[in-house]
Amino acid sequence: MSEKMEINILIIEDDRSLLNSLAALLRREGWRVDTAMTGREALTRSEKGFHHLAIIDIRLPDMEGTDLLGKLRNAVPPMQKIILTGYPDLENAVKAVNLGADLYLIKPIEPEKLLKAIKDQLKKREEEVKYSQEKVGEYIKTRTAETERGEVVVNEK
Repeated sequence: MSEKMEINILIIEDDRSLLNSLAALLRREGWRVDTAMTGREALTRSEKGFHHLAIIDIRLPDMEGTDLLGKLRNAVPPMQKIILTGYPDLENAVKAVNLGADLYLIKPIEPEKLLKAIKDQLKKREEEVKYSQEKVGEYIKTRTAETERGEVVVNEK
């Protein structure tokens, strides 16, 4: 992960004590943390600001975490999404992955394991962004070369 890059993380958890503990843990790592206790609040926060990663409780007072995943799925730019649940079951795990969860973790989780999972997801995101940028760069070089050779045809209607 780039050392200079400021990381923004959104935590969605309805247990205030756990929410505060997670926020404190992540802030100690130097990350900026935004919090929400409901799905609706999380959607508002995600619309107002960009987050690199979201940690989502599976059970929220106003919606299931899997429903929230579906709503956050098309965030632009995309964010990594980790489901954190105290109610693990195979059906929810499959649903979460199908709706865009990048990782499914079970509570309670040791802080070191959570931090490693977050760092791994942030690294994965950084690699995906770099790959996308490289592909765009290749496309631009190809199109520029085609234009210089007079090979580009513009569709006229």
